Amino acid sequence: SWPTSARAETNEAIGPLPRPSSSRRSPSTYNPTCNVSCSPAAEEVWTALTDPEFTRQFFFGRTVEIEPKVGGSFILRMPDGRFDIKGRVVECDPPRRLSVTWGVDWMEFRELPESLVTYDIEPMGESVKLTMTEGFQWEVPDAILAGGRQGWPFILSSLKSVLETGKPVPVSGKMGPPKEMMEAVKEAVATKPWLAAEDR
Repeated sequence: SWPTSARAETNEAIGPLPRPSSSRRSPSTYNPTCNVSCSPAAEEVWTALTDPEFTRQFFFGRTVEIEPKVGGSFILRMPDGRFDIKGRVVECDPPRRLSVTWGVDWMEFRELPESLVTYDIEPMGESVKLTMTEGFQWEVPDAILAGGRQGWPFILSSLKSVLETGKPVPVSGKMGPPKEMMEAVKEAVATKPWLAAEDR
C-alpha cells in the first residue's frame, strides 16, 4: 500500500520543505502546501489541475490528459507532442481529491518505480488550500527527492499565480534536474533497491 504521513502546512503560499536528517528516508511523502488566497471556488482549483489549457500555463507548458475516473489514464504532454509523465487515476473525488500514479517516461527515470501524487483541495473561508503530496514505496535517496524540492514548489506557486493574477510565475533561466539527482537516478537504476524493499 502507499505510505502516508502527517501534513506539513504553512500560512505561506508555498512552505519550505523539510530536509531529511539522513541521506535516505523510509517510504514517505513530502507535502508542499499552496494556499490559494484569492476567491476561486474549489471547483476552479480542480479545473486548474485537470484542464489542459490551464495546466499549460503553470506546468512548464505541459497539457494534462486525464480520464476523470478510477482506473482512467493520466498523461502530461510536452509542447512538442511527446509525453513524459504517465499513470492512472487511483482516486477521483471532484472537487476535493485527485490521486494519480506518476511514472516519469524520460531517460533513466523511466526505470524507477512510479510514485503516487495526490492533490487535496480544502475550502478555508474565502480561500482554498491545495495540498500536493507525493508518496513512494521504496527508500528514495535524498538526492532524487531534491528534484521534487526544486520543482513542485515552483509549479504550485505558479498555479497559485495563475489563479490569482491570470499569469504564471516567470521562469528565470533554464530549469532542470540537479546534477546530483541524475547521478542518484543512474545509481538507483543500476542497483534497484526497491526490489529489496519488496522482499521485506
